[in-house]
Amino acid sequence: MVIAEMHKALKAYGEVLRLVRHLPQDTRPYYAKYARENFVNYRQFDSNDPNALQDLFNRTYTHSLWVLNKYSVDKAAADKLKEICTAG
Repeated sequence: MVIAEMHKALKAYGEVLRLVRHLPQDTRPYYAKYARENFVNYRQFDSNDPNALQDLFNRTYTHSLWVLNKYSVDKAAADKLKEICTAG
């Protein structure tokens, strides 16, 4: 189970970095660093809370949509991230 969760988190991180490429070039370094810091900061989660990890995946997707919207990028670009984050 832990291996599957780690794999899912790595796929989500990779997809977030791919989404960064859709942003204006001058903002990419900031958002790539922001994504890395967040994935590092949240790698420790409350394993006693059965919803904690799914909440983090939901937050990943929602924050990504917010950033894409901020720069007028079509949210369809995040369809693969949505698929990763909502997969059970």
